[in-house]
Amino acid sequence: MSGAAKSALTLTVLAVLLVVAAVWGWAAFTEPFPEDEPVAICEDATVSAGSEVRRDQVVVSVFNGSKRSGLAGATSAQLTERGFVEGTVGDSPQPAATTQIWSSDPTNPAVVLVKRQFKRAKVVQGDALGPGVVVVVGEKFQSLKKKQVESVVAQADATWCRATGSE
Repeated sequence: MSGAAKSALTLTVLAVLLVVAAVWGWAAFTEPFPEDEPVAICEDATVSAGSEVRRDQVVVSVFNGSKRSGLAGATSAQLTERGFVEGTVGDSPQPAATTQIWSSDPTNPAVVLVKRQFKRAKVVQGDALGPGVVVVVGEKFQSLKKKQVESVVAQADATWCRATGSE
C-alpha cells in the first residue's frame, strides 16, 4: 500500500472515530440528570411488649387547629428540640379547641410518648395527615409540659412508623 493510501485510510478511520465520539458525547450531554430517590422519613416497624421507644425514633407531624398563625411550626420546633423527628407541619383541615393526637391506637407506645409531652392532650380517631404521630394543636394550647419524657416501654406488641436511621 502506498503512503498516500495509508494516510487516506488513517484519516478516514480517525474521522469515523471522531463522529462516533461526537455522537456519544452529545447523547451523554443532553441526557437528564438522574433523579434522587426520595428517602422515607419513617418506616413501619414492630416493637414487642417490654421494649423501649425513644424520642429520636418517633416522627411527629404537627397541624394547627387554631386561629393563631405559626402555632404548628413553633410546636414542631419545640418537639424537635426535645429529640423528636420532625414530620409534616401545616394547617389542620378542621378546627380544634384542645390538643388532639389523631390515632386509632391510643396504647401505641409512640402515641403515648408524644401524649406525655403535652398537658391535657386527648387521643382521638383521625386521618393520617402526615407521617408518624399526628398532633393537632388547638385554641387552648399554651405550651408543652416542663417535664420531658424521654422514652416509654411498650405495654403490648405494636406497629408504628419508626424514624429512618434510628436504632
